[in-house]
Amino acid sequence: MSVGNTVYIRSYAAPDWNRKEILRYAGVRGDAPELDALLRDCLEEIEPRLVYGVCYREFPVVRYGSYLDLGFVKTESEGLKKNLLGCEEIVLFAATVGLGIDRLIARYATVSPTKALLLQAIGAERIESLCDEFCREIAQEKAREGYMTRPRFSAGYGDFPLEAQREIFAVLDCPRKIGLTLNESLLMSPTKSVTAIIGVGN
Repeated sequence: MSVGNTVYIRSYAAPDWNRKEILRYAGVRGDAPELDALLRDCLEEIEPRLVYGVCYREFPVVRYGSYLDLGFVKTESEGLKKNLLGCEEIVLFAATVGLGIDRLIARYATVSPTKALLLQAIGAERIESLCDEFCREIAQEKAREGYMTRPRFSAGYGDFPLEAQREIFAVLDCPRKIGLTLNESLLMSPTKSVTAIIGVGN
């Protein structure tokens, strides 16, 4: 395993759109053909404004009694310990689709709430698709080395405290690497962004 101090960056072409997922994030039930034209307009408007960036770094997993030492943080999170059972390493990553969608949502929030809602849903689908693509790549690369990966696990999920975001942003240098910032309330900007841990082990 190649654990080190390097923060890597990857850029992606747009993953395939998933209309069903966009409608699900928008809270729409059924096929909703009446939204087709508006959804198509939203996709055409947002597509050139999206970027797909990921930065990541690898850390060893060390266990001390009830603690997990992940290199950037020590935690007693039972949920994370269960997720990382049998793992020797983690891939810590941050992903974003950029500020463009936040600006469009703000623009349409008052003049077209339905369009703003669809844009919110598109942003959620886009960042999830980006994370899925990155996780697939990491799984394939680790499989070639003889390892398997676990489902990603984020700060704020279960009993893994959201405050770990501060350490995540520090070790990944997110502002300089992919333009992702964290405010005092632990909110990320751009908002359509994710940080997470991928466990790697036998």
